[in-house]
Amino acid sequence: MDAFFASVEQRDRPELRGKPVAVGGGGPRGVVAAASYEARKFGVRSAMSGARARQLCPDLIFVRHNFEQYKIVSQQIRALFHEYTDLVEPLSLDEAYLDVTEPRTGPNSATLIAEELRQRIFETTQLTASAGVSYCKFLAKIASDLNKPNGLATILPHEAEAFLEKLPVEKFHGIGRATTAKMHKLGIRTGADLKQRSLLELARRFGKSGRFYYNIVRGIDDRPVRSQWVRKSISTENTFATDLDSTEAMLEQLALLADDLQRRIERADNPGRTLTLKVKYADFQIVTRSKTTDHEVSDAGEMLRLAEPLLADTEALARKVRLLGLGVSNLRREREQQQENIGPGEQLVLDF
Repeated sequence: MDAFFASVEQRDRPELRGKPVAVGGGGPRGVVAAASYEARKFGVRSAMSGARARQLCPDLIFVRHNFEQYKIVSQQIRALFHEYTDLVEPLSLDEAYLDVTEPRTGPNSATLIAEELRQRIFETTQLTASAGVSYCKFLAKIASDLNKPNGLATILPHEAEAFLEKLPVEKFHGIGRATTAKMHKLGIRTGADLKQRSLLELARRFGKSGRFYYNIVRGIDDRPVRSQWVRKSISTENTFATDLDSTEAMLEQLALLADDLQRRIERADNPGRTLTLKVKYADFQIVTRSKTTDHEVSDAGEMLRLAEPLLADTEALARKVRLLGLGVSNLRREREQQQENIGPGEQLVLDF
């Protein structure tokens, strides 16, 4: 979907149409969750601080999020998807992969189905969507960004190699800012540059991601579209109006987070064995610390006891803290699925 949260707000509030809009907090501690295309022209983007967004666009209009409404619209769109295929893999409220190799209805062409779906989405929601079509997830994702907003792009198999060789590495889905900077230092600026590096070199420099980079620059991506997924973690966090600078204040906030996390775990009925503490300092540096136990953790009191030494293992007690978060992973259902996927007598493979 195109600027989904902001577009829903502009649709439902005519006075916002054609104006720079940001969904999120506009205060000094607020963060932009989504920005309209009018705001993006000024450089405003998601995850940007509200203060920075106002500097870039003094006329920016901040609106509070309405996730219940976004979920309703998302469900309307997913219902359309399922008319064409059961193989729908949502990535978020506003994005999904569809496998239409064998469509349930519609034309026998992924490109024509994408065009038909975009039209039906607009008729149903009065919102625009962009689509990317290709033979694998990686290329379809890249294609979906090529003609945004309200666009469609198709990358055919015989076009993939030349397309990827010309593409700047920062445009590769899965290569973020830090990795882009590292690649640039190594003289890797395009897909053609990346393709010149061996699997061994990429694995040595980028760890397990090296194999991924080696494959995707060759258009190799065998990941299936999964209509069912297992949650990997449950977490909660809080950004504070004023930076915390005392142990007592941090532990008090951790206690509140632990209570909230316990409620989330209970609602999901999915405890985990690994607790992770997230700390964001006043200078926006983020660190995490984790502890894995031999049993499932879901009690707020136990999570707080585990979090205290994790906090002591950071610089939080000597630096001001902007945000604290707690999360559990290594969840019960994930472990159960892993056990189901291992057949009797099956050999386990370790990928080094």
